[in-house]
Amino acid sequence: MRYYPLYADLTRKRCLVVGAGEVGRRKIGTLAACGAKEILVLDTSPPDAELQEVLALPNVSFEQRSFEEADLDGRFLVIASTSNEELNWRISRACEARDLLCNIVDQPEKCSFIVPALYTQGDLTVAISTGGASPAMARKIRKEMSETFGSEYAAALMLMSRLRPLVLELGLGSPRNGAIFRSLVESGLLDALERRDMPATAEILTAHIPSELHGSIPELLDGLS
Repeated sequence: MRYYPLYADLTRKRCLVVGAGEVGRRKIGTLAACGAKEILVLDTSPPDAELQEVLALPNVSFEQRSFEEADLDGRFLVIASTSNEELNWRISRACEARDLLCNIVDQPEKCSFIVPALYTQGDLTVAISTGGASPAMARKIRKEMSETFGSEYAAALMLMSRLRPLVLELGLGSPRNGAIFRSLVESGLLDALERRDMPATAEILTAHIPSELHGSIPELLDGLS
């Protein structure tokens, strides 16, 4: 099966996680890191020490009880990570009836979406999906990506996020703006950042960004080494 790839903005969204075991904790952590407004966690067992760390996050709340369909009210996204097959189907069908995004961990036949293997470096996120055919293969590819996309990509994206508003303020127009960023991407910027060579990085910026922004180069590079 081929899934439609989608990156969701969770900043104003309320989410639900049913089941807070090892896998559930990872799901909660990812939702919290992506800025979900609220994450309600349900589990019939009391939280252990590892779960307590996750529950300390400001946007996470926990209730020790069973799932009720009313828990779906106002939710944008639901994840179930339980070993109870009947409960998983119940959650899946209830979400389908309400047109809610639902993921039942490791059971794609019950899901309206699956969570791909993710590789991240700062603002870089690469999602790997095998359409549910082989999560093990997706994890292998994710591991191999760590050999290709190192911390220099995170540094480059931080630099770009600082540079972009400065370039836009110049009012040069989209074609010129695009040319500036393409030239940076195709330059030796990533190599210089990989070496943590800030003088070389500064030289590259001087050669590729408008002269009006040269005075901002120290600010652009602050903390990237």
